[in-house]
Amino acid sequence: MIEAFTRDLVLTNDQLNKVSSLLLHEFNCGLSKETHNEASVKMYPTFVQNVPSGLEQGRFLALDLGGTNFRVLLINLEGDKFHMDNVIYPIPQKIMLGSGNQLFDHIADCLANFMEKEAMKGETLPLGFTFSFPCKQEGLTKARLVTWTKGFRCAGVEGEDVVKLLREAVLRKKINIDVVAVVNDTTGTLMSCAHKNRECRVGVIVGTGTNACYMEKIENVETWEEDQNGSKQVIINTEWGAFGDNGCLDFLCTRYDREVDKASLNTGKQIDGKHTYGNARRVLAEMNIFNATTDDLENVKLVCSRVSTRAAFLVSAAISCILNRMKRPHTTVGVDGSVYRYHPYFHDLMERKISELTAPDYKFDLMLSEDGSGRGAALVAAVAVQTSQ
Repeated sequence: MIEAFTRDLVLTNDQLNKVSSLLLHEFNCGLSKETHNEASVKMYPTFVQNVPSGLEQGRFLALDLGGTNFRVLLINLEGDKFHMDNVIYPIPQKIMLGSGNQLFDHIADCLANFMEKEAMKGETLPLGFTFSFPCKQEGLTKARLVTWTKGFRCAGVEGEDVVKLLREAVLRKKINIDVVAVVNDTTGTLMSCAHKNRECRVGVIVGTGTNACYMEKIENVETWEEDQNGSKQVIINTEWGAFGDNGCLDFLCTRYDREVDKASLNTGKQIDGKHTYGNARRVLAEMNIFNATTDDLENVKLVCSRVSTRAAFLVSAAISCILNRMKRPHTTVGVDGSVYRYHPYFHDLMERKISELTAPDYKFDLMLSEDGSGRGAALVAAVAVQTSQ
């Protein structure tokens, strides 16, 4: 019975190839000046044009906001070597649903607390800010929030420059910082992995939400209006979490997808443990079901397996779209996010399916971003400082 109910969750390679083809069309719409405004997948240039060279030096601060926790980091770079201290601060739900001033005052309070712990009073360091929500980047230090996701609804932030809001909050708290870059968590992931592996040109997040960035040729980015430093490339923040918002993925949507979407905070947007009896029992216990039979446990395992496998295959189809577009002989894909990090089979499922969907000439490997997007933000700051000298 459950097998029949969940059969719609099983995706064929033909369906996944169609997903890749549709995503490529959406990429081109987002990159085109003519269709960008109406495009669902926005393909925002990040103004980050180089990966780390391995020669970066100095001390840098980073702020990492992407979910219900917020990190402050102090990073010492010495070429390929680095030392990192960081503190994680929670963001209460009342702040997630409050005003923009409350949110950025909370961030500034966390930063002040961290700087006091690190005995940094009177010291001004370059800071990279990871802000992991859909933003239209207008410069390396200017990004306007397009829409909140991940359960945030802070008033007065959408349409505003988040760096400006951060700087204003920092002034209110009388802290000395120098914001030199604002980046998305995907860019942070790419930069963090590229610091260790020079072939990394794609960054992917698979967690509370999903998104990706990749290094694109400037000649393909019609929305690019500036010549920053003569570089012929720029990292593109795809914002592929909005893929399907225009209805192009309706052929894949099941009644379960529609029920989840209807109950979400942002209806119509971003639609997109080991399978043992012990874990299955824990799942049912959270639903106050304690007398499960062996058949019940098998059913829970099947549902979990099909949901997670479908998720892995959809992300794989999207990554293969990027690899086939880039046409590089070998590309390292940096990946972060709780689903990829903690699901016991997600990596293997992705590796196998990407291989099936990507042209054989374009080799790849998946690399876990062990240090998270915060270190990537500091590396963007370091590259920016190095480039300006």
